[in-house]
Amino acid sequence: MNAGLALAMCGLLSSCASLTGPRKVEIPLSKLQAGLERRFPVNHRLLQIFDIRLARPLLSIQPDQDRVALALEASISPPFATDAWAGSVAFSGRLYVDPGRPAVMMAEPRVDSLRIGANPEAERQLTRVTNSMIDTVVRDTPVYSFDPKDLRYAGIQYIPTRIETTRSGLLVTLEPAK
Repeated sequence: MNAGLALAMCGLLSSCASLTGPRKVEIPLSKLQAGLERRFPVNHRLLQIFDIRLARPLLSIQPDQDRVALALEASISPPFATDAWAGSVAFSGRLYVDPGRPAVMMAEPRVDSLRIGANPEAERQLTRVTNSMIDTVVRDTPVYSFDPKDLRYAGIQYIPTRIETTRSGLLVTLEPAK
């Protein structure tokens, strides 16, 4: 009888221990997209010359490259033109977890395409400038922010520590806060 009781207690303790270990949470693409849409439109001044407005984000995942791609409507107002250039910009980046925020952020962004209705030479030059400056535009824009209540489970506070891209979204590893 005592052996059975001891075995039951060990089983109970081991199941409780698994509650405090790392957890994996999947964030579907639709939830990521909805989070991004709340942060746009964005207005930014580039090189103190160009006024840029980015709107209507469309997020896609590139799991083979462990990157995400973001396509946006873009409007660029140069000081030497009477009308703004309107078109689109697409860039991609690698995702990482910022446990201090806690949020999923983008690193190593690169411009994949820029089409704004300017002449081809102006678009090439603007693409080079945008590639060198895209980090400042993306730096403080989280792709996804965790709700504090989502980081609490069974009375234990968790922090995001690792991220993986999947075909349908992101797989985030959460570990108990120490």
